[in-house]
Amino acid sequence: MLLAAIAIKIESKGPVIYVSKRVGWGYDIFDFYKFRTMYLDADKRLNELTGQNAYSDNQKSKEDKFKEYLFCPDCDLPDHACSPLLYIHGFQICENKYLEYKRDMRKANTFIKVKNDPRITKVGKILRAAHIDELPQFVNVIKGDMSVVGNRPLPTYEAENLTTDMLSYRFLAPAGITGLWQVNGSHKPDPDERMKLDNKYFEQKNWKTDLIIILKTIPSLFTFKSRNL
Repeated sequence: MLLAAIAIKIESKGPVIYVSKRVGWGYDIFDFYKFRTMYLDADKRLNELTGQNAYSDNQKSKEDKFKEYLFCPDCDLPDHACSPLLYIHGFQICENKYLEYKRDMRKANTFIKVKNDPRITKVGKILRAAHIDELPQFVNVIKGDMSVVGNRPLPTYEAENLTTDMLSYRFLAPAGITGLWQVNGSHKPDPDERMKLDNKYFEQKNWKTDLIIILKTIPSLFTFKSRNL
């Protein structure tokens, strides 16, 4: 950890520890600690990279995506609509399909993962690949903000999109350094799969499950690979 701190200070200006507001168990907001792996202007540049988000379909414009929801197999517009008709962006769409469109767009914009993120420093890439950047989170564990095993605490801009009953189950489990998503699905840029695993942990959490997750996490600590999480 001392060597990591020295390397961070040598390469770029800024604090060694990155502190951000995260949402954990019961929607509690706390200061989350990591070794800084990005340049100081990383947060300001986030909006510039939304088009490269692996969790969303970036090949289509918003208008093209919206048009995909205009046809509803459950009704024959305009005579036999299955729900009230709405006029959005100059198009006629049944309310059920519009709500489906809104849900899908929310999922696509909740989680952010950018491949070859230009905001990451050279030292940061090494720290992330070796998982060294996560070590300060044991301070969060000691403080009681987090557990070793649980669902990853989310930045406030992600958590605010997960407020429905089904999506909020993940917040009824402890926030953790590692969890089901880290050992089973972190390689898949699929928000549905991530939320499914988070909810599954809430339903199955016990000391046996935690022990299995810890045992599965240990091999990944010795697997040197690039990650942008």
